[in-house]
Amino acid sequence: MKAEAIKLDGAGAGSVNLPDEIFGLEPRADILHRVVRWQRNKAQQGTHKVKTRSETSYSKRKIYRQKGTGGARHGDRNAPIFRKGGVYKGPTPRSHAHDLPKKIRKLGLRHALSAKRSAGELVILDDLSVDDAKTSSLAKRIKGFGWKRALIIDGARVDEDFARAVRNLADVDVLPSMGANVYDILKSDTLVLTKSGVEALEARLK
Repeated sequence: MKAEAIKLDGAGAGSVNLPDEIFGLEPRADILHRVVRWQRNKAQQGTHKVKTRSETSYSKRKIYRQKGTGGARHGDRNAPIFRKGGVYKGPTPRSHAHDLPKKIRKLGLRHALSAKRSAGELVILDDLSVDDAKTSSLAKRIKGFGWKRALIIDGARVDEDFARAVRNLADVDVLPSMGANVYDILKSDTLVLTKSGVEALEARLK
């Protein structure tokens, strides 16, 4: 399928061929959900930790004799039944990551790109080279385009001047093609691909 490309000044830049096997799929929520869940679980730190009864600071001495007190039988104050005692089977540091087949990850990226195209939230840029790589001028251009929460994906490397200029813009993220991922694509309101970004994604997902 064909898509019209534009330049950063708003002028036309010809058309780009978008492969149907990447941009023409019917988005499946189940596949997108699996990939996003895999991403977020992998990113979770898992550093939560509680103290067990062997790590609390009370004495290990038996608090009173076993019989004759009229009370329940207890050992030391570190038991989970007491206030500030150890926690029984609490969380410990661990990884929340789980496996997901590579072909499902690739398929999820294809469906995410197709979802953006079918929703009309895909923009094709000629390239990211600009004469005045200043934050203020680029902010005006992006505002003029009407992009909100824009994710810009370039080729193998992002133009350094452009990346530096948009670094302080809260609603703009820039990634190389290898950094393209389902979560960031779905989270954005506008997905912007350069021509080299389209070529790199096509080579990555073929």
